[in-house]
Amino acid sequence: MDYLGIVMLMLAIFSGTMQLTKDQVVCLPIFDQTQDGSGGVLETHSPELGDAFWNKENAIGEQAAPLMSKQPPKGIVPSNPFPQSPAFTQPQPKGVRTKLDFQQYVFVNQMCYHVALPWYSKYFPYLALIHTIVLMVSSNFWFKYPKTSSKVEHFVSILGKCFESPWTTKALSETACEDSEENKQRLAGASTLLKHLSTSSEEGSPNQSAPVGNKSGVAFSAEKLVSEVPSMTILDKKDGEQAKALFEKVRKFHAHVEDSDLIYRLYAIQTVIKTVTFILILCYTMTFVTSIDFDHVCEPEIKHLTGYSKFHCTHNMAFMLKKLLVCYIALICVYGIICIYTLFWLFRRPLKEYSFEKVREESSFSDIPDVKNDFAFLLHMVDQYDLLYSKRFGVFLSEVSENKLREISLNHEWTFEKLRQHVTRNPQDKLELHLFMLSGVPDAVFELTDLEILKLELIPEAKITAKISQMINLQELHFYHCPAKVEQTAFIFLCDHLRCLHVKFTDVAEIPSWVYLLKNLRELYLVGNLNSENNKLIGLESLRDLRRLKILHLKSNLTKIPTNITDLSPHLVRLVIHNDGTKLLVLNTLKKIINLAELELHNCELERIPHAVFSLNNLQELDLKSNNIRTIEEVISFQHLKRLTCLKLWYNKIISIPLSISHVKNLESLYLSHNKLESLPSPLFTLLKLRYLDLSLNSVAVIPPEVGFLQNLQYFAITGNKVEVVPKQLFKCVKLRTLCLGHNCITSIPEKVGHLSQLTHLELKGNCLDRLPIQLGHCSLLRRSCLVVEDHLFDSLPIEVKESINQEASVSFASGCKCLMEGR
Repeated sequence: MDYLGIVMLMLAIFSGTMQLTKDQVVCLPIFDQTQDGSGGVLETHSPELGDAFWNKENAIGEQAAPLMSKQPPKGIVPSNPFPQSPAFTQPQPKGVRTKLDFQQYVFVNQMCYHVALPWYSKYFPYLALIHTIVLMVSSNFWFKYPKTSSKVEHFVSILGKCFESPWTTKALSETACEDSEENKQRLAGASTLLKHLSTSSEEGSPNQSAPVGNKSGVAFSAEKLVSEVPSMTILDKKDGEQAKALFEKVRKFHAHVEDSDLIYRLYAIQTVIKTVTFILILCYTMTFVTSIDFDHVCEPEIKHLTGYSKFHCTHNMAFMLKKLLVCYIALICVYGIICIYTLFWLFRRPLKEYSFEKVREESSFSDIPDVKNDFAFLLHMVDQYDLLYSKRFGVFLSEVSENKLREISLNHEWTFEKLRQHVTRNPQDKLELHLFMLSGVPDAVFELTDLEILKLELIPEAKITAKISQMINLQELHFYHCPAKVEQTAFIFLCDHLRCLHVKFTDVAEIPSWVYLLKNLRELYLVGNLNSENNKLIGLESLRDLRRLKILHLKSNLTKIPTNITDLSPHLVRLVIHNDGTKLLVLNTLKKIINLAELELHNCELERIPHAVFSLNNLQELDLKSNNIRTIEEVISFQHLKRLTCLKLWYNKIISIPLSISHVKNLESLYLSHNKLESLPSPLFTLLKLRYLDLSLNSVAVIPPEVGFLQNLQYFAITGNKVEVVPKQLFKCVKLRTLCLGHNCITSIPEKVGHLSQLTHLELKGNCLDRLPIQLGHCSLLRRSCLVVEDHLFDSLPIEVKESINQEASVSFASGCKCLMEGR
C-alpha cells in the first residue's frame, strides 16, 4: 500500500505539473448565419461590395472591437515599396472573417476554460493528490499515534535484535537435538566413519585415480555429522550480556503490550476507512472519466464584447489527462483489492491470539507461552513478512531458553578456581562456601568434594543436579530466599547424607516440598512468615517423614504453635521459636512433645511462664529470653521437672525472685540478667548444684552472705548493679572461674580473692577501687588479658604480682580460656 501510495502521489504531482504549465483551451468563434444574408465567406468581390460589407458591420466593429483598425480613407492608397510585377498577383484570403483582436482571443480562451470545461478536467490532479494524502495518512496513522507508535517501534527494535542475536541461533540449534538418541547415533556413525577414513588413509587407497572431489565430499560429510552433535557453546561475555538484556526487554514488552488491543483496533479502523475511501473515490471517478473530452462548445455571455455568442474550443491536455485518469483508476483498484484482502485477513480468524505450537514442536522449548491482544497481532503481522522472525522471537519468551543462557554464562564466569577462592573456614573449623545473588548454581560447585557447608542466597533458579553426589563431605545446606529444585538422583543423595538444613523464605509456599522427605535430617531451621493466617498452609506439609529430626528452629511471627509439630514428638529433642514480637497465645501443642529436652521461646510477648511447659517431664533447658515476664511465681512448678538444669529468664521485666526458687533443686544454670531485680532472696543460694549464675544489669544492692553456700559455682556475674560491698563468703566458692563485678559501687576487694585458685577471668572495671589486693598473685590461672580493670590500678600492684599475672603459661591460659567458654 505504501508503494502504491507513492506511485499515486507521483502521478498526481505529474498531472498537476503538466496542468499548471501546459494546460490551455483554444477557441474560435462560431459564425451565426442567421445574423445576415451573406455567407460570411471571404471571396473575390468588387470594391463596391467590399465597401458595403465593411460599412455594414462598421457599427458592430466600432462597439465590439474598438481596437480594430478602421477602413482607410478613400484618398489614401497603401504604398507598396516593391512594385508588383505583372506576373504576380497577391491571393485573396478566404474563410470566416471574425474581426477579433488577439487580446479578445486570450479573453475568450480564459472564459471558456472556466465555463466550458467540466470541473473534473480542471481539478483532477488536485483531487488525486488529496486522495493519495488521505490514503497515506490512513495507512500510517498507527505509526504516528503516540499510544501505538511507541509500541510498534519498540517491537520492531526488539525483533531485529532478537533476529540478529547469536544466542537465537545457538539456542535453536543446540536444544533442538539435545540428549536425543538420534544424535547419539549420529555421533557413533561419525566416529566410525572417521575411523574408517583414517584407516584408509594410512593403508592407502586402492583407487588412486579417484577424483579429489569425491574425497573432499566424503570428508565434508563426516565433518558435517560431527558438527551436528550439540555442544554447549560458550558465548563471549558481550553476547551473553546482550542476550540477557534482550530477555529482560522481551519480558517487559510482553507484560506491557499484552494488556490491551489498541493497535489491533486502530489498524482495523484505519483499514475500514481506507476501504470506504476507495469505494467512494472509485464511484465518482468512474462517472467523470467520460466527461474529459478534446472538443467543447463554449457559450459565454460575452457577445457584447466580441460579437459572438458561441465558440468552438479544444482542450489540449484532454488526451493526457484521460490516460492519467485511467492509470489512477487502475492503481486505486489495486489499492482497493489490497484493502479488501486486508479486511478479509483481519476478520477471517482471530488475530488477537497467537500460538507458538509449531515453534515448540521444532525447538523443544515447550514452555513458550501463547500470547494475545496486541502482542499476538504484531506477531501475525510479522508472519506475513517472514515466519522465521516469530520463531526466533519465541526463543526469548522461553524460560527454558533464558535459564540455559544463564547456565552457560554462569559456568563461564564461575570456574572451579574462582569458587575455590571463595571457600572459607567458619568458627567451627568447617569448610564453607556462600554464593549470593547468582542466576543459578555453577556446575563447578559440585566439584568441591571437600566442602562441608553450602550456602545459597537469593538465587531464584537454584537447581541441585545429580553431580552433588560427588560432595561426599557435605552435611549442611542453607537456602536463603532460594526455592531450590532437586533432581531425583540428587534427592536420594541428600536423603542419605544431609544432616542440617536452613531455609529462609518470605511465604511458606516457598519451602521446597522435598524438604519434608529428608528422612535422615537431624536439624531443620525455618525462617520466614508462618503466622496464623497461613497455618493451613503450614501444614508445613507433613513433618511425619522427618523421622530422625532432633532440632527444629522456627523464626517467624507465630500466634500459635503449628499442630503438626506433634508428628515429631517421638524424636524431637530441641524446639526453638523466635518470634518478631507477635504474641504467642496458644502453646497447648507443647504438651504432646513429650521427649523435648530444650525449649526456647524468644520475643513471644509472654507475660508468665507457660503452663504447658510444666508437662515436659524430659525438659532440661528452658529459655524465655526477651519476653514481658514480670513475675515468676509459677517457678515452684519446676520442682516436678526433675531433669531441668538450665533456666534462662533474661531480658524480661522480673521484679523479684520468689522464695519457692529453692524447690528447683537440680538447677545448674540460672540466667536472670537484664531484669529489674532489686534484691536476692536467701533461698536462691540453697541451689547447691548451681554452677552458672548471671545477675548482670539489674538493680541489686547487696550480695547476701549465703552466696558462700554455692560450692559448685563456676561463673558468677553481677555486672551493672548497685553493689557496694563484696562479702568475704563469696570467696568460699573456690571453683569460681569467672567473676564479673564490674560497673558497681565497690570500694574494695577482700584479700580472700587469692583463695580462688581456679579463677581465669576477673572483671572489676567501672567501680570505686583505689587499689587491688596483692593476693591476686595467688590466682595462678589469671592472666592480664582476662583481668578487666583500669590500667592505673593494675600498675599499682607490686612488680612480682604483675609479673606473675603477665607470665605466659600457655597451657594454663588455654585451659582457663576453655573453661571460660564452657562457663559462658
